[in-house]
Amino acid sequence: MTRATTVRAVLAAAVLLVSVFITLTMSPRLGLDLQGGTRMVLQAEDSATVEADRETTDRTLEVLRQRIDSLGVAEPVLTRSGEDRIIVELPDVQDPRQAAAVIGRTAQLSFHAVQGAAPPGADPEARPGTGPDRLILPDEQGTRLDLGPTRLSGAGVKDATASFEAQQAAGWTVKLDFHKDAGKDWTKLTGEAACHPAGDERRRVAIVLDEKVISSPQVDPSVGCQAGLPSGGTQITGSFTAKEARDLALLIKGGALPVPVEIVEQRTVGPTLGADAIDASAQAALIGAAATALFITIVYRLFGALAAVALAAYGVISYAALVGLGVTLTLPGLAGFVLAIGMAVDANVLVFERAREECQAQPKRSLRSALTTGFQKAFSAVADSNITTLLAAGLLFFLGSGPVKGFGVTLAIGVLASMFSALVIARALTEIAAGSRFVSDYRGINGIARPGSVRTWLTRKDPQLFRKPVQWLVISTVLVAVAVAGIVVRGIDLGVEFTGGRLVEYSTSRPVDVETARSTLAAAGFEDAEVTTAGDGDISVRTGALDNDGEHALRTALATEGGETTKVRDELIGPSLGDELRRNALIALGVAVLVQLAYLAVRFRWTFAVGSVVAMVHDVIIVVGAFAWLGRPVDGIFLAALLTVIGYSVNDSVVVFDRVRELWGRNRKTPLATVSRRAVLQTVPRTVNTGMGALFILVALAVLGGDSLTDFALALLIGIVVGTWSSVFTAVPAALVLERTTSAPPPVPGSTRRARTPRREPLDNGARV
Repeated sequence: MTRATTVRAVLAAAVLLVSVFITLTMSPRLGLDLQGGTRMVLQAEDSATVEADRETTDRTLEVLRQRIDSLGVAEPVLTRSGEDRIIVELPDVQDPRQAAAVIGRTAQLSFHAVQGAAPPGADPEARPGTGPDRLILPDEQGTRLDLGPTRLSGAGVKDATASFEAQQAAGWTVKLDFHKDAGKDWTKLTGEAACHPAGDERRRVAIVLDEKVISSPQVDPSVGCQAGLPSGGTQITGSFTAKEARDLALLIKGGALPVPVEIVEQRTVGPTLGADAIDASAQAALIGAAATALFITIVYRLFGALAAVALAAYGVISYAALVGLGVTLTLPGLAGFVLAIGMAVDANVLVFERAREECQAQPKRSLRSALTTGFQKAFSAVADSNITTLLAAGLLFFLGSGPVKGFGVTLAIGVLASMFSALVIARALTEIAAGSRFVSDYRGINGIARPGSVRTWLTRKDPQLFRKPVQWLVISTVLVAVAVAGIVVRGIDLGVEFTGGRLVEYSTSRPVDVETARSTLAAAGFEDAEVTTAGDGDISVRTGALDNDGEHALRTALATEGGETTKVRDELIGPSLGDELRRNALIALGVAVLVQLAYLAVRFRWTFAVGSVVAMVHDVIIVVGAFAWLGRPVDGIFLAALLTVIGYSVNDSVVVFDRVRELWGRNRKTPLATVSRRAVLQTVPRTVNTGMGALFILVALAVLGGDSLTDFALALLIGIVVGTWSSVFTAVPAALVLERTTSAPPPVPGSTRRARTPRREPLDNGARV
């Protein structure tokens, strides 16, 4: 065993041990659909200057969403109820009182000049002085200060971070970074204060949060009159604990609420999915993962079995990362996690297929040498496809919000764990196996020494795919037109997350199990209703648009099981995926596509980049159009599936174009259509085997996973089939057509990553005859 293999094996063992320790000692954070959580009802109230109407309540909701994200509570549900109420549902909150205290604060931050100490007996309500904004407030030590009008508000703060200042013995502080114009106002305010002598109360600047002085520092004596402090290094000190400093930073960064809110109700709610649905989904996931492992073992024999072991390790590592980072796990998220196990086989398939090519080209070559070359030649495709996905994940996290941000975190963890599984764990296992004389001598059992049946069939048939690339683009255009027709004619059935609906709670004279309530309402025609427990045995039902007749039918259905049924709450609710969240998601997705386009243009050619993006748009439109024709709802679960389809589509195209680049660089005088045909035929076995690995899991989820995952699995089934098609018959023909418009020369030989000369085996002296 070589030193590199030993290092990989030790590293893999260390990471696995840490992952197992985290898995066994830490509990996962479960979402509302799996565990339930806390529901709070907030009442928006009029302020002195702003009326609490629908518009200001919607703005308040978005500020609250940012605060909740900063608290570390992922996957919350926030909806507007009526004109001036907000329903907040938080999964797995460790301290509901702390969450309520942070969420409910108005967080009106302001900066004031100190006019001096307030005279004894001055009435704070009188607001003495020349302006209406003058305040009399006690400072941190209780000394009452006469404060001037607001000179700067929290809206001028660009960023706020909590940090521990050990050198200056200031303890926990909050560092502020101002916007450009606000920074000038801060410099002017501190410059005016610096004109007063040291020790004078007027040399202080008061920082006020919700009419409470949280810090009133003196301007340093080194600052000259009218010079002021720079805007980039301002700190709020105040004997904060770590928790207080972090809470203050997130309140300032999240911004003030447009209107004050009051918590009028707080209660626990049960999970939105029943135990039967969760058990069925778990069984489907296990069956699908086992089928994928069996498939990869049949195709690649021993090395396939070792890859299945590496995939199991991938599952442990990525799950431990999700738990360790406190990511909230929902049922679609867990289904996507299981699907990622099936898709993580892609890197192993790429390596094994390249090793098969090496064995086919040089039958006498040693197994270890072929395997090492396979890893080296597959590295560029693995790296490029995963880097494009990581770019998208990072932008979704930084630019998105709510569930889109959570998806970015999950996607990034999956990609990194997948690369580690394939390039470290699987490589260590297969290299150890390849060093065995038994495995080398009996080449039929290792899985790569002989070409697969798909490759053999393609080599024999040698189909001429791209003599007329335009005809493939015509077929793709027809498919897109059919999808667009479905969107226009049938329309998109947006789910309650996008449209809002109605929230009704009932109290029954006889206890009703939530599973019984779900099945009863489904039998009455309310299959899409979200049913949970609320408080002490009440039944909460969330639906889409529901008129009074529909509500009466719903109540009557519940009465068949619960006896006398009384309506205790009936509210119209807004969308949980509101306009701002959708806008941020679209911006994040658009920027991610542009960044991927730029990266692929640099790494490949602009024609290849455009071809990849065209194929991705083609896939998205067809998936949305298929759901429109089928009349299936487009909701948050569908959004997660669609983002997964986008990543799969780009990965497929990158693998194909990586092979085109490699072959064209070696054969610069060969027509691009011929090179593309060879590249496609060489990568088809990888595409088929990777797609099959994911399809086993998706079929199991669709057939056995119950109603909760049917739409998720269906969207991905359509997306993977269409993505496999488009990577060959849309992306490549589009690039061929675009190449006719450019005079750029073919890639220079060696511009792609060269495969290093494989390390000789210990008993190999290098001699050849």
